[in-house]
Amino acid sequence: MKTAVNSEIKFAEINGRKLAYRSIGEGQPFILANRFRGDLDVWDPLFLDKLAEKYTIITFDYTGLASSTGTPGTSILDFANDIKDLADALGYKKIIAGGWSFGGFAAVVAATEFPELITHTVVIGANPPGENSIPIEEMFFDVSKRPEYTIEDETYLFFEPASERSKKAAVRSRERIAERTNGHDKKVLEELWNHYTLGSADYAVDPTNAREKLKKLQNPVLVIMGDHDVCFPVENWYALNRQLKNTHLIVFPEAGHGPQHEYPELTSSYIFEFIKNIQ
Repeated sequence: MKTAVNSEIKFAEINGRKLAYRSIGEGQPFILANRFRGDLDVWDPLFLDKLAEKYTIITFDYTGLASSTGTPGTSILDFANDIKDLADALGYKKIIAGGWSFGGFAAVVAATEFPELITHTVVIGANPPGENSIPIEEMFFDVSKRPEYTIEDETYLFFEPASERSKKAAVRSRERIAERTNGHDKKVLEELWNHYTLGSADYAVDPTNAREKLKKLQNPVLVIMGDHDVCFPVENWYALNRQLKNTHLIVFPEAGHGPQHEYPELTSSYIFEFIKNIQ
């Protein structure tokens, strides 16, 4: 049986480029977009395996990054288009879209631009589109750009270092990710990291008017956050309280930028119930 640690990399041919992806599980397709610098190997396998109990889970590399080919995007719509293009290439007419961190930006823009394709959207550890009042913690810029992450770096970036429970969860997640022993993805080259910066800046400028579209979106959106996200503070979502027609917010205590890695089973359970009960 294919699991997150033994699934192979496949390629979807799209207009002269190839998108690298992995797929596990069965059921409605659920395409997950990745974080800054994220390749196919950075997802917590327990989180993916739990989701794959009910859905076909597809993780992928953006155009021109890691094992995918082509010219990398410079706008957040470019990255959102990868979600749609991959769905089209795989023959999917309806999908669930999700994303973590930068991938959450891509998922939001995909949801607001392609509502006929996306039935539900799951956003993890990401800001709302447009201008937000609470910035990224300054230390994040230094730590996130270190060539290789130590367990201390990962604890700061994705967990809550002030919590013993969260620090222990960081170690367990790191161990699960290390269970893959072959078939690894390529790393995203450092000289290409600026494409995430361009996409993030574009998301804040919001040229597609995603912030206003999100307020009116009929298709349901689930936002999952930690209560101390050093990158995208959950308080930026509070500023939209009572303005969002169909967006639901869950906040994990003593959690950081990667709540799905700290609570993989609970996070997947929330996602199951959301998709099942909110139409």
